[in-house]
Amino acid sequence: MTPFAIAGVQMYVTALQPNVDGMIHRLDLLMARFPWTQMVLFSELAPFGPLPKFSLPLRNETVDRFCDAARRHNIWLIPGSMFETAEDGRIYNTSTVINPDGDIVCTYRKMFPFRPYEEGIAAGTGFCVFDVPEVGRFGLSICYDMWFPETTRQLTSQGVEVLLHPVLTGTTDREAELSIARATAAQFQCYVFDVNGLGAGGVGKSCVVDPTSTVLHQSAGQEDLFPIEVDLDNVRRQRERGMKGLGQVLKSFRDREVDFSVYDRSSGTDAYLHGLGPLAIPRQDVAGALRADLTAPDVHLTPNGRVEQTTDMSVGTVPGANGEAPPIPN
Repeated sequence: MTPFAIAGVQMYVTALQPNVDGMIHRLDLLMARFPWTQMVLFSELAPFGPLPKFSLPLRNETVDRFCDAARRHNIWLIPGSMFETAEDGRIYNTSTVINPDGDIVCTYRKMFPFRPYEEGIAAGTGFCVFDVPEVGRFGLSICYDMWFPETTRQLTSQGVEVLLHPVLTGTTDREAELSIARATAAQFQCYVFDVNGLGAGGVGKSCVVDPTSTVLHQSAGQEDLFPIEVDLDNVRRQRERGMKGLGQVLKSFRDREVDFSVYDRSSGTDAYLHGLGPLAIPRQDVAGALRADLTAPDVHLTPNGRVEQTTDMSVGTVPGANGEAPPIPN
């Protein structure tokens, strides 16, 4: 066995004042109750909440406090993420990995900000992979990143065995996200630690999934400190012999006979995607009519609520066809 104890902290997050003192208090409480914990993961944007106006430089006093806490408790610490103001002025959603000596071993910038709702946040381009000596290899992704399996494939192809996934999900798609967490664990034969917040930090329902897609723990809608001891030998056995002795998905992908042209942006394979219109927040539909029709320049509503179109549709001219996206009104 290669046991390792990882704890998630699902806590209330406020948007208008710092949560750092509360995080350190809960960390102290966690370590007093479960002193065998070796790594602690908080939720996305836990320290200062979801407003980018609280963005800070990468190295700051708050990170120093977290480094001191990791050193004091002799743990690996991932304090969720914070908005980072880079030297060029761009703002990133950035997570920091701190080792038991209080040193920063790597940082990770979220690759897929939740656009179009998370406007003004730049996308990172680098991956975060780090080793815990004599234990195994870990990787980071943040919230929406996991909806894009390419991010996890890149990590697991580099040997990542535990995916650490801080989340801020307060919307109705949390159930879908939990399904994705289970699917990710099965597809990539890894542990998934998915930690959400409460209040301004999300709706909770954090989860831990093992390489067979079995849910080891799922929080409800209240605060939760949940240490889980995992066995990284379980990952290695599932990858060597297949999930429950069945699908050997990583080796099957390694031995594939096809390269996917969709990843070559010059191939034209993704032409359909360019016809989906801009990445923008949807507007209200009007009178139950099709949105594609109502956003066309030649469509309007009459005073009695009827939809009228001035173009002769008999010739097959459809606004938005032939690769053109219909305009979206302000």
